Amino acid sequence: MPDVDVTRNFYTTSSCGVCGKASLEAVRLISKHGPGDDPSLVAAETLSAMPAKLRDAQKVFASTGGLHGAALFDLDGTALAVREDIGRHNAVDKVVGRLLFDGRLPANDLAVYVSGRASFEIVQKAWAAGFAAVVAVSAPSQLAVETARAAGLTLAGFARDGHMNVYT
Repeated sequence: MPDVDVTRNFYTTSSCGVCGKASLEAVRLISKHGPGDDPSLVAAETLSAMPAKLRDAQKVFASTGGLHGAALFDLDGTALAVREDIGRHNAVDKVVGRLLFDGRLPANDLAVYVSGRASFEIVQKAWAAGFAAVVAVSAPSQLAVETARAAGLTLAGFARDGHMNVYT
């Protein structure tokens, strides 16, 4: 039997957002969409209802408990699309991709809800897509808050059980 090399090499990053400091200015310069340019408001009741709606729509999470979800909501709270993935960033990419295919960018009349923390990268994607709001089940990073503030984007975290913290 010949010798077989079964070594596997991986490259990974932490996606902590610390490396995003230079990217914040880049997003500001290249983003075609300014969420803060649209005067739309999202009611607190709408934001606080998002977690339950996402959980109800997450079919694979319901059976495995192992996937993140991202959902698009209109400003009245209607879920328009839900996507699941092992990575929360990938789930956001999937809902933004759905909007791109549908010719719905900028998404300044929509909010995105994520089933994890709100990192700089997720807020950066929301800014680039023109979302009105990002709502997360967990905490935002400080850089995510700074980025949302710079974009004029509503950012809420710890959205669950009818409560939330609004950061911007």
